[in-house]
Parts: sequence; C-alpha cells; structure tokens
Amino acid sequence: MKIAIIGGGISGLTAAYFLQHQHEITLFEANQYIGGHTNTIDVEIDGEQHAVDTGFIVFNYQTYPSFTRILNELGVESQPTAMSFSMKCDRTGLEYRGADLNGFFAQRRNLINPRFYRLLADILRFNRQSVELLQSEVEQQTVGEYLSENNYSPEFIEQYFLPMGSAIWSCPVGTFENFPVRFIVEFYLNHGILAIRDRPEWRVICGGSKQYVKSLTAGFSDSIRLNTPVNSVVRSENQVKVCLRDGSVEEFEHVIFACHSDQALRMLGNQASPLEQELLSAFPYEKNIAQLHTDESVLPVSPRAWACWNYFMPRGENRKATVTYQMNLLQGIRSKQVFCVTLNGQDRVDPSKVIREIEYAHPVFTRERAAAQRRQGEVINQNSTSFCGAYWGNGFHEDGVNSAMAVCRELLGKTDLWKVASTQAGFDTDAMLPSSTAFAIESS
Repeated sequence: MKIAIIGGGISGLTAAYFLQHQHEITLFEANQYIGGHTNTIDVEIDGEQHAVDTGFIVFNYQTYPSFTRILNELGVESQPTAMSFSMKCDRTGLEYRGADLNGFFAQRRNLINPRFYRLLADILRFNRQSVELLQSEVEQQTVGEYLSENNYSPEFIEQYFLPMGSAIWSCPVGTFENFPVRFIVEFYLNHGILAIRDRPEWRVICGGSKQYVKSLTAGFSDSIRLNTPVNSVVRSENQVKVCLRDGSVEEFEHVIFACHSDQALRMLGNQASPLEQELLSAFPYEKNIAQLHTDESVLPVSPRAWACWNYFMPRGENRKATVTYQMNLLQGIRSKQVFCVTLNGQDRVDPSKVIREIEYAHPVFTRERAAAQRRQGEVINQNSTSFCGAYWGNGFHEDGVNSAMAVCRELLGKTDLWKVASTQAGFDTDAMLPSSTAFAIESS
C-alpha cells in the first residue's frame, strides 16, 4: 500500500520504521530537519564541539519501555543522568534544590523559617495522598480544585506544585491549574516524581538525541521529504490526495497524520468527520519558545541550589513558570562553558548569549482528554486515514511511540511488531533488552 506519513517527530518515525518493508511510504516533514522535538544543536565553543539537546532530553527504562526497546534494537547507546530540580520564586526570593538537605537549605535562613517547613510537610503529605486519590473515583477534578479542597499551604502551591507542573508541561500556571489532577498524579507516580526511594534511573542519549534519529531513519532516509509542508489532505473512496504548499498534489492509498492534532484538523478542513473533530479537538496545543544559551544569570543565585531542572516562578497574574535545563549536568557535557536551555524565558535571557531560539508546541490537557484518549482505535484505518501522536498519552516520547505502534498493528495485521522488526533487521530483539525488570512497570 502507498502510505503518506505527515510529521517527522517520534510518532511519524516510529510508524515509518515498522511499515518501511511492508508498504511504500513517503514521510512529509515541514521543517528543515527530521525529529520534531528531538532537536540537537551542534555548538562550537573555544574549539570544542558539543551536541546539545533542546527538546527531547531524557528517558528511563521503566516508563519508556517501547522507546527503550527501539533504542536497544538499533544499538543506540545511552548513559545515566541526574534529575535534580531547583526552585526560585521571584516574589519571595526563595531558592532551594530538591536533591539533598544541603540543596534544600541552600538559603541557610530557611533552617529557622516555619513556612519552609510547612512547604516540606505538604510535599510529603501530597506524596501520601496521591495514592489515595488514584483509588477514588475522581476523574474531572482539576489541580486547582484539589489543592483548595485539601487545604494545601500557599507555600506548597506557589513555590512547588504549580511551578513544577507549569514547567513540565510548558504552560501558564492558570492553564496547569485546570489540568485534571488524576492525570497529573498518574504521570508523576509513573515517572517516580513522587517517590522518595526506588526512583527510575534517568538516561540521555550519548552524543545527543540526534543519534537515535540517525539510526532510526537509516532504512528509509530516501523516503523522507524535508522542507515539504502539507497544506491540505483530500480524501475520496480508496484515494488520498496530499496537497503540498508548493501547489503540487500527490496521491496515496492511506495517510497517517503523525503531526499535532490541531494541525491534522487544519489539513482536513471541512472534510474532517464529526468523530475526528470531536476527538482531535480535545487536545489543544500551546506554543513555547526554547532558547539555547550561555546566560548563567537565569540559574539560582546560590550555586548550592543549581540543579538539572531549574524552575523560576515570576510575579504576575498570567505568569508562566519557566524552566532552565542545565545541560552540562544533564548530558555530562565537559566544558568550562555552561550551556542552558530555557523555556519561555525570553525576558530573562541576555539576547547576546543566545545560541539558538526554537519554537515548539506542547499539548494542553483538558477535562475531555481522558475520554478522547481511550478512543484512538476509532480513528485508526478509517476512511483511508490513521492518527498517531504523543497527545494520545502524556505528551512524551513513549506516548508517541505507543500511539504509532497502535496504527502499525492495525495496518500490518500484526499484534507483535517486534517480531516484524527483528525479522526485517535479521536479529533477535528479545536478546537486546536491557533487563527483564526494565519493563515491569506499565508505561504512562
């Protein structure tokens, strides 16, 4: 079958990987690079070359089992990394790092600050109560409603929970307050964020995340069309016309929308079915700006509070918490120069120290998302069309892989895609798993 895949992020690449030998595929990517949020920038400083990630950075074996299996199948190497976080509140001047007591009390005055101990007590209380929340029937309650109903302190809300969530999902604090709390707790528990012990070991791709993209696309690189935005898709019986921005039209038997849900709806226009409109509109997106830079002033004032993830809560009503990734710590970059990636911090980063600025878009999770996510199967292989993307899960790499695999199982008529992949590659993928326990925890 002749298949068009629209979108070259992790979902589109996964679909192409599993379909490449059974079908004639063409992958359309609007950008000048392949990978979507996997966007590694090569930087030369003082004669040294460094590959710095700006979008997708970390994964772990426990909650990224499908993605991990692909990496091992391809022989892509990874290395452990730390996942410490820090917090700086512009309104109060509070700074702390959550990795250890020295970092937690980076500002020594907090040793005698009762409000700071209240913050710590509420962190521990939330970690306990989160398990109870999952055992309840709560589905539609928002983050804001839950925190208010359970009388969490302003310190916990303003200086821990809201900035962390706002930064992780790259959205304004007000938007995060309207996220379904059950969705947040499920994600935090699955990723070990609420655990005191037995947290998953986080990892980064050696040489930057672009290395896995290079390996993943090796077998179908000739089928990738960069700088080729799709304007619209017109479907008729047993035929799909992909209309490109340059005015040309190409015909296919099936189309896989591996782009964002809102982009897919725009391409379909008034041809979108009521079902497609209902499901895909449950996943709105919000644009965010990432800056790769060398401005250390965006990190906490106290070096004791420096961490891999550094949250900053600004003043104001429509505030959006920013996060700065300290890439030397995360990727193990050996350089006197500190490399940072900051999301939505344009007003804080010195423009003269910006190496690259990239616009990304992230899904905003609404009350409607849970019901819609359970129905992906209803828009797979229907009307010569399938949909996949990380928005069908938590919005991360593992979710993109799993949603694409759901499409491939249907199109290939196979339940075990790994056997298909191993047959194509000529080796036993089961022998390349990191360990039997790496997949014991269900992916998020």
